Amino acid sequence: MILAGDIGGTHTRLALFASGAAPTAERVFANRDFGDFAAALGRFLDDAGRPRVAAAAIAAAGPVLAGRIRMTNLAWTLDEVELGRALGAPVRVLNDLEAAAYGVAALTPADLRTLAPGNPGARGNVAVIAAGTGLGKAILTYAGDVSIAIASEGGHVDFAARDETEVALLQWLSRSYGHASAERVVSGPGIMNVFSFLRDTGRAEVPAPLAERLSAAVEPSTVVTAAALAGEFPICVRTLEIFSGAYGAEAGNLALTVLALGGVYVAGGIAPSVLQGRFADRFVAAFTAKGRYEELLRGIPVHVVLSEMASRVGARAIAERLAAA
Repeated sequence: MILAGDIGGTHTRLALFASGAAPTAERVFANRDFGDFAAALGRFLDDAGRPRVAAAAIAAAGPVLAGRIRMTNLAWTLDEVELGRALGAPVRVLNDLEAAAYGVAALTPADLRTLAPGNPGARGNVAVIAAGTGLGKAILTYAGDVSIAIASEGGHVDFAARDETEVALLQWLSRSYGHASAERVVSGPGIMNVFSFLRDTGRAEVPAPLAERLSAAVEPSTVVTAAALAGEFPICVRTLEIFSGAYGAEAGNLALTVLALGGVYVAGGIAPSVLQGRFADRFVAAFTAKGRYEELLRGIPVHVVLSEMASRVGARAIAERLAAA
């Protein structure tokens, strides 16, 4: 059996595979229900009848240093040696966006929604960017016909303000956090940072009905997002406008940095619901607004990844390589 896993800031997805394409067992766990990854893994393996595992690959949000991840937005640590000893099998721990970069190559058209067609079929580097609990970025490049994913911690680069409002947002973030990273804006918590900035600086008011919804919500960002998509409350609409523009600008920066002529894939839990209509237009406009390089960026295809399984698909591919080695 091959074990593949994807650990985000909120959920852990685990699956076992035999020879077929479909998993023989799979589960999605809420991270808050477990003290560490070992507990979640143990529950999964117990429920699956403790099968023998030939190889495993686990993708997680954070930098991999010497086979070890201390996750950025979750107090979990994963170690290849410890996991390999527990499973009695070779284990590879990799960054979640690195895994997603391997996974996008296996996605079907049904797994994607195209925001900008660009020049389809062009050969070149591929960029993956994903906002969820945090902000991740990765690159897929090629050595001949062999794909190679490159991890990064590009979500923690400086937030690049583009107009007067974003300059004020940058200053507000700097006062609040010290370092104003892109992730402080382009993420689920980032949505609430933008909302709080608009509220705290008097740029928009929070009506009483909205305040009631927010006070009762487990995830306030979902309330703000749903209201904005429904056209409710100016503060929510403006929040998502700023968020979508910042997201598109970060995607464009990444595309320029790695010359992603093979396309940009926007993954993560936020993009499928948020990047539609006016907010998709904001994203694409910011993506291409790079002065002399606007024409080049208009030629880069941009796709939203609708499937939540890209990282797990990539992790499975790596586990299969390990099993065959």
